[in-house]
Amino acid sequence: MPDDKSEILQGTLDLMVLKTLDAMGPLHGYGIARRIEQLSQEALLVNQGTIYLCLVRLVQKGWIKAEWGTSENNRKAKFYSLSKSGRKQLAAETRNWERVAGVIGRLLQLEGRS
Repeated sequence: MPDDKSEILQGTLDLMVLKTLDAMGPLHGYGIARRIEQLSQEALLVNQGTIYLCLVRLVQKGWIKAEWGTSENNRKAKFYSLSKSGRKQLAAETRNWERVAGVIGRLLQLEGRS
């Protein structure tokens, strides 16, 4: 893997998938992965196996729904959309991420002072 590409931090993929579906509406797995990569300006790589495991997990938790449809290239594909409980989870995950990011930011500022 090139040095300028990063793997997604453990636990953040759920948040990114929920936010992508909230912003974009229903998408298939490949579309979700590509959108995350695009928004990261290609700094993040989203492994196809990893995204599908995440989608299965989110469906099982009831945070997203899955329906079969036809993709833009006329193929059968499963499209995912945010559920009502997924919207609540997105809000909770966002608050948690902001809290954690703030703590890490403060710790990094302290490190520079020692």
